[in-house]
Amino acid sequence: MGGVLALTGCGDGSDGLATTSGSVTTAPVDSATSGSAATLMSTTPNTAWSTDPQRADASDDARLTVSGLRVGGQDGYDRVVYELGGTGVPGWSVRYVDLAVQEGSGDVIPVAGEAILEVLITGSGYPFDTGVAEYDGPNPLPGGGSELVTEARISGVFEGTTQAFIGLESGGHPFTVSTLSDPTRLVVDIEH
Repeated sequence: MGGVLALTGCGDGSDGLATTSGSVTTAPVDSATSGSAATLMSTTPNTAWSTDPQRADASDDARLTVSGLRVGGQDGYDRVVYELGGTGVPGWSVRYVDLAVQEGSGDVIPVAGEAILEVLITGSGYPFDTGVAEYDGPNPLPGGGSELVTEARISGVFEGTTQAFIGLESGGHPFTVSTLSDPTRLVVDIEH
């Protein structure tokens, strides 16, 4: 596991993005504007920007439900944040795909944009398993305030995995994946 790094941000002080009623406003990460800090727990061995698939395993006690979704622009990259409630640390698999195909049904889901990142959050549970109300905001969530993200969409939970998709204006952009704590979040950053 990588080292622990303290990040500070404006907005809500936790991931550099501010939200209002499910919509998105941008807020750059800036240590001068916030007194609170979030802990970045890198659970992937390589946090370098890459277009290659990235993955990490969930903790054994992970039972998490996506309770929030945010999209915003930062200096040099766009950020998509999945807020999670429940127990444990999520795992993930993030990769570029040609089509957004829903797990379980095999249905193709329309995603705006020229490229698609599939985000699989492992260690997921249904609200009745975790006691956490699931995200009920806009789905898809428009990528307003971002340079590349057209939309972020949650497909659903299937066999312990939450499937989501990020539509992008164009493909081939390197990305990184990390987790934050207090509250637990999965963060996908896409380089401009």
